[in-house]
Amino acid sequence: MTYSARILSWSAGLTALLVAVIVVSAALGPVRVDPLTVALAILNAIVVPSSVTAGTLTIPIVGVGVPVPSFEYTSMFAFDVPNTHQIIVADIRLPRIALAATVGFALAAAGTVMQGFFRNPLADPSIIGVSTGAAAGAVAAIAFPMLVPFGSLHLAAFAGALLTAFLVYSIATEGGRTPVATLLLAGVAMQAFLGALISYMLVHSGDSLRQAVVWMMGHLSNSTWSDVGFALPVAVLGVLVLGSYTRDLNVLLLGEEDAHHLGTEVERTKFLLLAVASIITAAGVAVAGVIGFVGLVVPHIMRLIVGPDHRILLPTSALAGASFLVITDTIARAGPAEVPVGIITAFVGAPFFLFLLVRREVHSV
Repeated sequence: MTYSARILSWSAGLTALLVAVIVVSAALGPVRVDPLTVALAILNAIVVPSSVTAGTLTIPIVGVGVPVPSFEYTSMFAFDVPNTHQIIVADIRLPRIALAATVGFALAAAGTVMQGFFRNPLADPSIIGVSTGAAAGAVAAIAFPMLVPFGSLHLAAFAGALLTAFLVYSIATEGGRTPVATLLLAGVAMQAFLGALISYMLVHSGDSLRQAVVWMMGHLSNSTWSDVGFALPVAVLGVLVLGSYTRDLNVLLLGEEDAHHLGTEVERTKFLLLAVASIITAAGVAVAGVIGFVGLVVPHIMRLIVGPDHRILLPTSALAGASFLVITDTIARAGPAEVPVGIITAFVGAPFFLFLLVRREVHSV
């Protein structure tokens, strides 16, 4: 079977798994909804217009009515679903599930790239301090909002993550070259510094301490469609860009000198891979907090199943990561008291990773 056929078959199977996981997750909760009703409610929530009618709408601006164009559409899907169930599924549960799938998709893809980039099985999306930088920005926005020039927690976390990635890359780059070992050490040092800064802010956070701690544990409660709209375009576009560089990522596994001889622009490729992986990690962490083990465990599992070829490994890991985080978030909200999803991913991910280590199933990438 060609690699294109393998990509299509694995992607189709994992997409079907993701759809099934989403339907089951949306059916579970204090109010149980049967899976068929869930599927119909999800289709009703999907905006696919079958017809569009154009018109005008008058909006008052400074006391003057200004006509603006308006559009009314008839949705392709209009299944007969009880209104209560439609609201529960489409407005309450589905935004959280969609955000979990988006964040898992982004973190697993970024983890796959980082493990290949560093040629290190312990690498994950936070290895150069991106997650810690996002945490620093978020804690600053929560504990000291007057110091943050913009009020959005998401933007503060996103900016902190990207600033950290930029600083680490700048520190590690000298003479146009960025040695991977130096980059790794700079990331470790930056994480230590930002960890101390976060601890200082937490000590002086006062009544905001609990909110900051919960955010750092990773959470998906109170998710909205605006959160999905913030992260989803970045994650999808970023993974598409990374997908176009999977061949170069495969070549980099041979070593930078061999990659150069094979025609790869090593430094440019390293910069792009690191930048895009950092951006999609920042987008995921900004809306969901620090969620560990998704970007570490999922790529290892998929590498054991589909092999080390990143042309197949990247898309399958991203789809598997989406399902993994939806499942763990469903567990997080299923108990009598909801817990942050980051706790569940650690409970599930750490023992499983240790099991792989004991079985000697974790190898260098």
